Amino acid sequence: MDREHRPVLLEEAISALMVSADGAYVDGTFGRGGHSTRILDALSPLGTLVAFDRDPAASSVAERLADQDPRFQFQATNFCDLGDYIAPASVQGVLLDLGVSSPQLDDPERGFSFTHDGPLDMRMNPDAGRSAAEWLSEVDEVELAQVLRDLGEERFARRIAAAIVEARSNARIERTAQLADIVSTANPKWEPNKHPATRSFQAIRLHINGELDALREVLEAIVLALAPGGRMVVISFHSLEDRIVKRFIRQAARGEQLPPGVPIQYESQGGSLRQVGKATMPSETEVSGNPRARSAVMRVAERLP
Repeated sequence: MDREHRPVLLEEAISALMVSADGAYVDGTFGRGGHSTRILDALSPLGTLVAFDRDPAASSVAERLADQDPRFQFQATNFCDLGDYIAPASVQGVLLDLGVSSPQLDDPERGFSFTHDGPLDMRMNPDAGRSAAEWLSEVDEVELAQVLRDLGEERFARRIAAAIVEARSNARIERTAQLADIVSTANPKWEPNKHPATRSFQAIRLHINGELDALREVLEAIVLALAPGGRMVVISFHSLEDRIVKRFIRQAARGEQLPPGVPIQYESQGGSLRQVGKATMPSETEVSGNPRARSAVMRVAERLP
């Protein structure tokens, strides 16, 4: 693990997560090991950590860490599979650092970036599922517009979808630079200091990887995995992710809502989580040193008995 690579909100996340140095923890988004290494530093010899990541590039880093530290285990799978590996009420903390990591963005061959030309892939696991190029070659224009609107919050979704469909009729869209150029030309207006293809690339990536559905699944699994008093720490980087996390914590804190007049007949009517503090954002100092941290939001919840 490269200790010079500092994840966003690192110390804030570790401080919120670590309720016991002797506990069992989960890093649901290993990436290149930034959070995992810091968690291991904070653990006692009795503590343990299991990490998840579906990116094959993360596996090689994780395997080296597992060889170095017997307290660490790694599962090369999507974090939404967490419930298949973690027993109920068995861990003291679960950390999620959502979205694309800097190494993924900076590698043109992964196809995530609209600023570096590369094959139009965008898969978190390049060995599974359809690439962005394959999906764009056959997706219906109406469906494409809906994805751009719903997952990218792109107000010119229909216009951009039409431009993509027209362009692919002349030549298959196989490079990130091709797609970025098509979207930029079709997009009449965008936010200052933001690339015109930002929202479209986000939408396509989220769809290709099923990221929001996986997030909803893992949040449910985390509640089951946490022991009473255990913490869930989630760092998100755009409003769609953060909205899902915020609403989930709020609903879990309220518990099951019955219609008026229905008597409560069993204990499970109570909430399963307690929100811990308010949403945390990076400091100005962190953002100045790492502009990608600007949109980060961290939310924390604690498992109730």
